[in-house]
Amino acid sequence: MSWTVLGAFLALNFAAASAGALFKPGAWYERLAKPGWTPPDWAFPLVWSVLFILNALAGALVWQASVPGSAMAIGVYGVSLAINFAWSALFFGIKRMDLALIDVIGLWVSIAVTMALFWPISPLASLFQAPYLLWVTIAAALNLRVMQMNRREISA
Repeated sequence: MSWTVLGAFLALNFAAASAGALFKPGAWYERLAKPGWTPPDWAFPLVWSVLFILNALAGALVWQASVPGSAMAIGVYGVSLAINFAWSALFFGIKRMDLALIDVIGLWVSIAVTMALFWPISPLASLFQAPYLLWVTIAAALNLRVMQMNRREISA
């Protein structure tokens, strides 16, 4: 694998991850009621870092394969990174849990489609995204449950 290609995909992924630094949870999030199964605060940056590294490896593998279908697969992959960035802006930035829920469902679909498109090109790249899909499934459930527990906080 080319270090340049991997570096470019790491940069893309950590650009998407930068939303977490731009839109921090803060006092508003701390005040929200959360279910008992909410992961501890320290888990989020750790898990997301691992997921973005795996996602970068997946993208680099598909990019380097350069076979028919890889351009479409990389396009959907890029869309999923943009959707991922938007979630923090929606949830923490403008405090719209309802819009963030729609966003995270779109993220889940985009990851699933990316995995399906990656599979014929590189099964390993597709498998690298499985933990990402699992975590986003948990994030979507958490987003929904926090929204249900804090109805008064949902903006119209």
